[in-house]
Amino acid sequence: MQHNKNHNLDAAIVLIGDEILSGRTQDTNVSDIARFLGERGIDLREVRIVPDVEVEIVDAVNALRARYTYVFTTGGIGPTHDDITADAIAKAFNTGISHHPEAVKMLKSLFAEIGVEPNEARMRMARLPEGAELIASDEVKAPGFHIGNVFVMAGVPSIMRKMLKALAPKLKTGQVVKSISIRFETGEGSLAEPLKQIQQQFPQVSIGSYPFVEEGLYGSNVVLRSRNESLLNKAAEQVKTLL
Repeated sequence: MQHNKNHNLDAAIVLIGDEILSGRTQDTNVSDIARFLGERGIDLREVRIVPDVEVEIVDAVNALRARYTYVFTTGGIGPTHDDITADAIAKAFNTGISHHPEAVKMLKSLFAEIGVEPNEARMRMARLPEGAELIASDEVKAPGFHIGNVFVMAGVPSIMRKMLKALAPKLKTGQVVKSISIRFETGEGSLAEPLKQIQQQFPQVSIGSYPFVEEGLYGSNVVLRSRNESLLNKAAEQVKTLL
């Protein structure tokens, strides 16, 4: 898909956690983040899943932050020994890590509210890389943060969604991609050649074909996507002639 330079904003996600790799936890954060980015005209280009291993997190974050406008990480910012994301991000940015005064205040008031002791393990969550800014709002009571073009969020989906909402004002927005979906009650095989020709005619429109099976009926949904609405509509007209 070709891009106009002024709205070529893109992003990657790093999902952190052994429990995702083992299949014990089903990830839903990717679809939430993808939708959130799409609404802001930011293209999600890549998703990586890495274990709770510092060097793996550092490598993934450094590779992706150099390549994309934004990187979002989820997971590994809790109070236990395997929550090492903040340390890994500090290492990736080659900076120190210490208790962030705002994060300390936020956690102490949260712990008082829910009646738990602000012990050393819980206060570990207030340690942020030096130079990081808290992702904070009235709704968010867990210390997510951002540093450079990297946004570090909780793995728990309900908290992660609140963090997304809180960080939204910090993001640049691009031109939103529009899409049109056309349903064919025929298999993909008969559409392949004509769709290829239409795709060549409209390089600025991305055309994908997604098969489905419903009660023994084999069909395909053809989805066209583009930032250029008039080209999108012209390409869709061509696809509809195949119906």
